[in-house]
Amino acid sequence: IPAGDIRAGAFALAVSYRCFPRLTVHGAVVDPGVGSQRAAIVVRTADYFFVGPDNGILSLALAQEKVVEIWRVENQSLLRQPVSNTFHGRDVFAPIAARLTQGLLLDTLGTKLKDYTRLEGVQPKVVDGVMRGEIIYIDRFGNCITNISAVTSAAGKVRVAGRIESDLRRIYQDAPAGQPVALAGSTGFLEIAINAGNAAQSLGLKI
Repeated sequence: IPAGDIRAGAFALAVSYRCFPRLTVHGAVVDPGVGSQRAAIVVRTADYFFVGPDNGILSLALAQEKVVEIWRVENQSLLRQPVSNTFHGRDVFAPIAARLTQGLLLDTLGTKLKDYTRLEGVQPKVVDGVMRGEIIYIDRFGNCITNISAVTSAAGKVRVAGRIESDLRRIYQDAPAGQPVALAGSTGFLEIAINAGNAAQSLGLKI
């Protein structure tokens, strides 16, 4: 995950957490606001536990879950002491996640909350019959993953940055080597790639 990129962290969590068994404790920390007034939270859903800063990193995963309860972490006795102002991943989130695997009672954490912070601008919009989304994650191969569901985009053409147009393909090799291709990626979202190349670099694309 690029340093400080909350959206990339949220995306990575959202497309991977269901690979884990029920009742898994997921700790996710991309925290440029470390040491500020942003809350540290624990969220229990019908199937999992999530631990992290309340800055939106949990929101894409939680949107797919039935949220049961949300708690703000305030009990200092549960944390690694002394708590650093700059490393809550070590001193706050990791200890809480570890204690949850040992059966920690949620009502010992602190204050119960009614809601959590959601990321803005991560949902595609339909304008004049055209679905408009954006790149929210670039993997190490330079493949650019959008926020458009592959199911939603199953028909029609894909235009990138107003200048690159492609039919939706099935695999990378459906395009000639070195040419761009749009396809349903392994995450279940529309992906812009270059067969045997790096789409982000070659096409000048970014999150």
